[in-house]
Amino acid sequence: MAAMARFCPSATLVVATLCPLAMGLAPALMPAVHAQQSPWTVEEASFTGPRSRLAKNWQGLRPLPATIEILVMPGHADSQGFGGGASGAAVAVSGARPMDPAISDELFWNLATVEAVVRLGQSRGLNIRSYDPGVRRIARGDDPRTTWSVGKSHVQAGGYAFEIHYDAHGAVGVGSGLIPPLKGQPSLIDESLAREFGAFPLWFRDGLGAPKRGISILEIGKLEGQLEARLRNPSTRQQSLEAIALRVVNALEQGLGDQRPAAGAGGQIALPPLSPPPDVVGTVLPARDRQASPGAW
Repeated sequence: MAAMARFCPSATLVVATLCPLAMGLAPALMPAVHAQQSPWTVEEASFTGPRSRLAKNWQGLRPLPATIEILVMPGHADSQGFGGGASGAAVAVSGARPMDPAISDELFWNLATVEAVVRLGQSRGLNIRSYDPGVRRIARGDDPRTTWSVGKSHVQAGGYAFEIHYDAHGAVGVGSGLIPPLKGQPSLIDESLAREFGAFPLWFRDGLGAPKRGISILEIGKLEGQLEARLRNPSTRQQSLEAIALRVVNALEQGLGDQRPAAGAGGQIALPPLSPPPDVVGTVLPARDRQASPGAW
């Protein structure tokens, strides 16, 4: 958790929010009807970079109760040493020091963003919490401590689970967007997050570990350029994290509040059966600077 304690120099952070395992659930309240406005201008709000331009071949139509328990998790939290997270352009290209030498820069920002999302979501009345295994190297994806296992159990119990990721820089990365779950039907939350951040197709890279377990993946953006610069700069870091969290929470609220299926949708879409074996890890494109694909082990 040392990385999480260092990500923001601001004294306004509440210590309890830095430990997801110690957090209790916020009261299950109805989400706000109207999404709050971002304090950023339109130009500033685009600092997360390009959205995915891959074809969106799915539609999230499954309604969820407004009080559903939302579980948000940092991607690659338990796969350090197994291609666990993008290094980012600052480290791989410019030779900058990692934010924390013990973990990838992507995990560092995944942790920070999860905390910002949960803190804001709870303050707005969402039934949202986070999970972080705290163990950074777990060899088996189906170990009960992994985010994959905890997220899968959460979804099977009727909750909604998603992982926060930052995409690889350069040609390996795609951009921001929502990778939908492959187990079960995509929901209105998935559709709302896709409207806000962009979308990846079903079976992206033959199906990643989290979506195969019913867990969505939200790519915030490629870890490069203005996005990475704003996160690394202590003077803009907290405002940037809060702006990202605001977009995520607004989309969650809209997904819970908008129960109207798209015109002519004809009900839920049918997904192809899960291709065996179900535990195949998403492929990682080879890269000398340790860029990792989202959700890869």
